[in-house]
Amino acid sequence: MTKTYSIGELAREFDVTTRTIRFYEDQGLLSPRRRGQTRVYSPADRTTLKLILRGKRLGFSLAESRDLIRMYRPASDNRQQLEALLQRIADKRAQLERQLADIQVLQTELDDAEARTRQALTGL
Repeated sequence: MTKTYSIGELAREFDVTTRTIRFYEDQGLLSPRRRGQTRVYSPADRTTLKLILRGKRLGFSLAESRDLIRMYRPASDNRQQLEALLQRIADKRAQLERQLADIQVLQTELDDAEARTRQALTGL
């Protein structure tokens, strides 16, 4: 028999709220079976949740994670998915490098403003 998971088990394992898991359900990313009123998650649901959360840590949007997850084909070598992931990583890295450069410019401007302000205070 295949192992199944309750919403509470997944929430504890991945340190998220049950509301977060239900949100991913509402977005069509998770599709647990129902046993009465109880949600029953499969190993595939667990893996999907793990991938969503990993994408979030990497700075991917939910839409980007959804696209990558939907590319997964167990019967193939998943080259398309892996190449798309590499491209997303490169895009994210480039974005972070631009942000870092912007932060460095801002820090220099703050240093200059601080020096001028201190000089003005000294002159009073």
